[in-house]
Amino acid sequence: MSIPFLDLKAAYLSLKEQIDAAVARVLDSGWYILGPEVEAFESEFAEYCQAKEAVGVADGLSALHLALQAMDIGPGDEVIVPSNTFIATWLAVSQCGATPVPVEPNPLTFNIEAPQIQAALTPRTKAIIPVHLYGQPADLDPILALARQHDLWVLEDAAQAHGAKYKGARIGGHGDAVAWSFYPGKNLGAMGDGGAVTTNDTELAMRIRELRNYGSTEKYVHRVQGYNCRLDPLQAAVLRVKLAHLDPWNARRQSIAQQYLAHIKAPSFTLPSVLPEVEPVWHLFVVQTAQRSAVQQHLQQQGISTLIHYPTPPHLQEAYRLNMRLPVAERMAAEVLSLPMGPHLPAEDALRVIEALNSANF
Repeated sequence: MSIPFLDLKAAYLSLKEQIDAAVARVLDSGWYILGPEVEAFESEFAEYCQAKEAVGVADGLSALHLALQAMDIGPGDEVIVPSNTFIATWLAVSQCGATPVPVEPNPLTFNIEAPQIQAALTPRTKAIIPVHLYGQPADLDPILALARQHDLWVLEDAAQAHGAKYKGARIGGHGDAVAWSFYPGKNLGAMGDGGAVTTNDTELAMRIRELRNYGSTEKYVHRVQGYNCRLDPLQAAVLRVKLAHLDPWNARRQSIAQQYLAHIKAPSFTLPSVLPEVEPVWHLFVVQTAQRSAVQQHLQQQGISTLIHYPTPPHLQEAYRLNMRLPVAERMAAEVLSLPMGPHLPAEDALRVIEALNSANF
């Protein structure tokens, strides 16, 4: 039998009655834009993230973009971003008219760190976007200390880190704001696009609420030039159901990751390192190998699906094509391989993945 990379249908089927009832509740309500369902999710998600405020938006890119705009970041400003991340992190900066300044990550944790960030600062730097890539939080305290020293905003990109912890506290309120994606494949995924921003800054939350809704918090009163980037009530209802199951689903991911870490012994693989201060939620389990094509083909022949996150770093995409070398990001793009991972992956399938890797001559 084949092993899928991620079984989204299983997540729905396991909660089918609850999800169907939640969707029916919204349809019966007659309230299809913002309203009580979105407000209820915002309250529940803020509490879960240990943050004062949550603002539901249309998707993860909107969360990043609106947060940056609420911080008054625009043309002439620079924003520190990781060199290895999904392009949305960069796009949000560019959409504000600012310039993304890439910093190379630690290749073992996949995240950017304070010393490399400090080396990239200029008088034009306005903000830092640490990405909690693959579900492992970045080492935030040194980054936050650096930001305070230089009067910079910190916007965390937590699109892959729902429920992750840094020094015992859930990601969601460490920096000035935290951007979330609820793309279906995320640890907390909707049945379509969705996103949110969490923050402890009430003024910042108010500005994001305006920006997501045509620049308005009062009907036909538009204080600023905004956007149409609202979280859909149907998605909010689905997310409310799934939020109640997020912790046990993350625990299952953590159990699979521990199996992989303990039992993958093939010498050609570099496994991810976990900082002692963090509790990852393993949105992805990513190994690195110089023989990726051969490994991926070997696994495919045994019915095991894998993916590559990400095959081309942002600076080499046609959208940017920056004239610079970023060797860490480029090497990772050539060597990273994401193994099957998800809360509905059977234990015996995880063992099959391990056996397939260990039995190959790589």
